[in-house]
Amino acid sequence: MNTLKKYTLITGGSLGIGRELARVFAENGHHLILVARSQQELEETLTALSHTGVEIITIVKDLFNPSAPFELHRQTTEQNLYVDILVNNAGQGLYGLFENTNIDRELAIIQLNIASLVVLTKLYLQDMLAQGGDGKILNLSSIASKSPGPWQSVYHGTKAFVQSFTEALRSEVKDEGIVVTALLPGTTDTDFFNKAGMTDSKAVQDKSQLADPAIVARDGYHALMNNADMVISGFKNKLNVAMNNLTPDDLAADKMKKNQEPAGS
Repeated sequence: MNTLKKYTLITGGSLGIGRELARVFAENGHHLILVARSQQELEETLTALSHTGVEIITIVKDLFNPSAPFELHRQTTEQNLYVDILVNNAGQGLYGLFENTNIDRELAIIQLNIASLVVLTKLYLQDMLAQGGDGKILNLSSIASKSPGPWQSVYHGTKAFVQSFTEALRSEVKDEGIVVTALLPGTTDTDFFNKAGMTDSKAVQDKSQLADPAIVARDGYHALMNNADMVISGFKNKLNVAMNNLTPDDLAADKMKKNQEPAGS
């Protein structure tokens, strides 16, 4: 298997930060496996990256489905596609007060943001270790992982899990030749807020303050290639995380509640 071509697998690789991650990996010569729910969006991404000259394989898979990450790993294994870099990018949120939000939607988000990520990480990590190490894993965390998040309580909770899990895994495998890195963006100019029903939030009213997903992706790529444990994308976000680290959790939660409440409240 060592003689086989190596691939970078990116979940949620057809839009937003995921598409920009696909772009930066492709432009640096990495062959890609892009996973998303929409065949059309995958084909659009494939066309957009055709100039890079790398091989790009697209796989339609709905990682909201508990069986999907197992199916994805089985499919790549059966096709002898060796994944030496795993990018767990796929994730969604849901906006609103917890008492009012839809529990089925929240359970699906927990499946996507946590369970599917854990399954894919375990299966591909085991493959990397079986090849003697030298693999890399990039997990999309968020600055939301560093603070309680009223109006997005479940999303913030899932990202807190991802951050803690990533840091623990990095410690476990650091002597095995495996790099594990967390990428922590802040509010970014993607479709995330539309899907989360969050367009009325104060946090996203000033579009000029939204980060460029291309910059976020480059930050994540360089952090992974340089064996960084984590990278907070954007100077302002670094300051906000530093301030939150000095703020009691209850006060940080109250501040976030004001920041994320509906505009006009």
